[in-house]
Amino acid sequence: MFETIIIGAGFAGAVIAERLATQLNQKVLIIEKRNHTGGNCYDYRDDNGIIVHKYGPHLFHTDNQEVWKYLSCYTEWEVYHHEVLAYIDGKKVPIPFNLNTIYEVFPVALAMRIEEKLLTAYEYNTKVPILELKKSTDTDLQYLADFVYEKIFLHYTAKQWGMKPEEMDSAVTARVPIFVGRDNRYFNERYQGVPKHGYTKMFQQLLNHPNIKLMLNTEFQEVMRFDGDKILFLDKEFNGKVVFTGMIDELFGCQFGELPYRSVDMRVETIERNNYQEAATINYPNNYEFTRITEFKQIHFTKSDRTTILKEYPEPYRRGENTPYYPIFTEENKAGYNKYVDYAKRYANLILLGRLAEYRYYDMDDIVEMALKIYKGAAA
Repeated sequence: MFETIIIGAGFAGAVIAERLATQLNQKVLIIEKRNHTGGNCYDYRDDNGIIVHKYGPHLFHTDNQEVWKYLSCYTEWEVYHHEVLAYIDGKKVPIPFNLNTIYEVFPVALAMRIEEKLLTAYEYNTKVPILELKKSTDTDLQYLADFVYEKIFLHYTAKQWGMKPEEMDSAVTARVPIFVGRDNRYFNERYQGVPKHGYTKMFQQLLNHPNIKLMLNTEFQEVMRFDGDKILFLDKEFNGKVVFTGMIDELFGCQFGELPYRSVDMRVETIERNNYQEAATINYPNNYEFTRITEFKQIHFTKSDRTTILKEYPEPYRRGENTPYYPIFTEENKAGYNKYVDYAKRYANLILLGRLAEYRYYDMDDIVEMALKIYKGAAA
């Protein structure tokens, strides 16, 4: 009946399904435990007419022209350049911490001295991970590194991940750099935007094909079993490809122990005024229990007398109670993950793809790129 079964209807699953269905004429089944497609990119229009990203703000950015052109077949884009402020010592200043931020928080003489030294040590318009800058032997650059580490990095990381930055993998810590330039945009890629009519509409277009069947509100365990070295679908051996995009430990019944994830309590509020804050997203590294507030009207521009905001409260993932958003990257957790990867090798027709299945961080464009590569491998 089906040549490929895909578990999960986010970007990874949807892109592979679309390619297999439209280019190879395959019959594809997507099994999704939520009641909607789109994964964490799912959005909806609220009572104020504002498009709300249910699982936190998703801003598309890429330097990959192939990815941009591919998705452009399924959505129009609203050009959008994301700028973020951080609340530091009573002021809201641009982040990533850049040359403009330096002049906002330091006296002019000190700011000028730091700017000159940064431009001597690093190329203009480059990003320097904060933990790398902390290794500098220059006292002014050390001071800068310590300031950013304390005011932006340390407490935000503690809230977001529940641990110190030094305990995290460098792939995570590198995501909070100092930018040696004056570009206040959060991202610097060539292509930036949001789907004009929202991500949900884009996913509907991606999956709108007679070869693609959807099973929503369905846990994959209800219809599939991984038995020995065989994959069973509706109690019959399935010899087609299976693409799994969910939690890899859950796939194999947590037999090697549960892998830890971080979750976020997303709290949406309607505010009875035209606008709420100075930028679409404002981070709160030190104050309050939430990490950031996003105002969606500033992402998807909407005429409304009211506005909609989202506050994010990080919390541990509790299996069956909340949503696993982020794998926690430590050496111990990697070792646990590798046990599952080794076990998965017994299933020759199983493909693991995505943030939860591969226990790694993916931006949206990265996962689309990887899905396209997997499709090309299947088509070869």
